[in-house]
Amino acid sequence: MLGNIIICHLTSVHRRYDTRIFIKECKSLSKYYEVNLVVADGKGDEINNGINIYDVGKLDGRLNRIFKTTKTVFKKAIELNCNIYHLHDPELIPIGLKLKKLGKKVIFDAHEDFPKQLLGKSYLNKSLLKILSKAFGVFEKYACKKLDYIITATPFIRDKFLKININSIDINNYPILSELSNKNSWSARKNEVCYIGDLTTIRGIKEIVKAMGYTKNITLNLGGSFSEKDIENKVKNLKGWTKVKELGFLNRNGVAKVLANSKAGLVTFYPSPNYIDARPNKMFEYMSAGLPVIASNFSLWETIIEGNNCGICVNPFDPKEITKAIEYIMENPVEAGKMGKNGRKTVEEKYNWTKEENKLLEIYNQLIKKKRNDGY
Repeated sequence: MLGNIIICHLTSVHRRYDTRIFIKECKSLSKYYEVNLVVADGKGDEINNGINIYDVGKLDGRLNRIFKTTKTVFKKAIELNCNIYHLHDPELIPIGLKLKKLGKKVIFDAHEDFPKQLLGKSYLNKSLLKILSKAFGVFEKYACKKLDYIITATPFIRDKFLKININSIDINNYPILSELSNKNSWSARKNEVCYIGDLTTIRGIKEIVKAMGYTKNITLNLGGSFSEKDIENKVKNLKGWTKVKELGFLNRNGVAKVLANSKAGLVTFYPSPNYIDARPNKMFEYMSAGLPVIASNFSLWETIIEGNNCGICVNPFDPKEITKAIEYIMENPVEAGKMGKNGRKTVEEKYNWTKEENKLLEIYNQLIKKKRNDGY
């Protein structure tokens, strides 16, 4: 450990083994520092890979999480008395301000552009969403300029925060090169495609299942869980559901097995303000595993996917266009194999966690030096 520096990552929303938080950031930092992770999932405390995981308990309901869970997260954060706190949820930003008053170094990790994400919430009135989005945007500007560093999941979000806090940098959700490396030959894979992630309307689950209804002898491996009960019922009544293998939430080994057997990965999100400029983790994981990617035809995604000849971009609202892309990959194994190899090569050269890890470690080095200069 470097100088007995103790780090604490805080989340009131994410799973304890979240890919960005635990698998990438906490594990990378634990090579050099003592790392704590505070979660609120109700699964208890544990030590995993040398990382101390503390559970403050799970409460049902969004309001309970926002108003009660944040208090218990803050209480545990104070109890642990760490040097640097790394926040992963917008609702924890007020905690960051309190920790700053106590002389702590605080990082906010913006996984999404939250004001834009609010505009895509289907369960709230549109007029109310606009008010909430604008109000949070004002608070975000006020609070984040007071924090020590802002880390963002994409360059687009970074550019927004640079106008608020000069200490802003993107650390992208690129894959760990060794984790999903796929040794299966193309001929050894099954006539299967996959989607892994949250199963929601805005992520295109209805169109994906509808597309499967037009295919012949092709299976969809579906990893993830529905967060909208009415959508789950509608999707499971679609014709294409008979061709779905519902796998539920998958751990990292489970994800690797699905990718090893599939011939394409789907990421056909709707063009919401929060997704158009996003760089979804699953897109690069498919590429890392050597799968051709079938993705939404956003300008940025077309540059990444079709610009590197590693997949096909489609209209996410058109199930028949999605079907056509799936069938092209199945019917053209030589071209599909090249797409998969191109994707893997692109990840090895550009989009991998090794480069992002170095950026993360440099941020922590800067904050530690500053803390020592300030009298640590």
